[in-house]
Amino acid sequence: MEQDIELVRECMRNNRAAQKQLYQQYAEVMLGVCYRYTKAMTDAEDVLQEGFIRVFKNLHQYKAEGELGAWIRRIMVTTALNFLKRNAKYQQDLAFDKIEMHPVAADNPEILLNTKELASLIQQLPTGYQTIFNLHAVEGYSHVEIGALLGITDGTSRSQYARARALMITWIKKNYSDNKPQFYARQ
Repeated sequence: MEQDIELVRECMRNNRAAQKQLYQQYAEVMLGVCYRYTKAMTDAEDVLQEGFIRVFKNLHQYKAEGELGAWIRRIMVTTALNFLKRNAKYQQDLAFDKIEMHPVAADNPEILLNTKELASLIQQLPTGYQTIFNLHAVEGYSHVEIGALLGITDGTSRSQYARARALMITWIKKNYSDNKPQFYARQ
């Protein structure tokens, strides 16, 4: 933590080596965060660059009350959401409908996929479902917080999450079942 504080101080002093170090330390992980919200690596790279511009511009707001990486992640998530909202190719997919859906049944199989398989499934979701699934299941935002971020009700967030989850369960049953009643962790 103390190293992060000193790194931030040096970045704010326009120390180019410190800025490069900060970028290199977090870029790879944050690119993964950005890619979870987009459908193309080029879009994720654009979000990453825009996100780091915001990081460097707002370093003075980092309070050192939590991990620097978590603070940067929040900026990347917000940047990704803003990118989706203003990018025409994502607009239609982000049009959340207000129809409520029944909760997903409790008889879902317990499945643990490796990270690459799970990321691939999430990428295949429609953008709206993907966004809410990432915010809730991956980033840990509540449906109330998601509603505030996206300008929707928490009920809409819940129903979109339920739909995303149901769709993923269907895909998993279809693609990973091998006619076995249960799935086990893949290491």
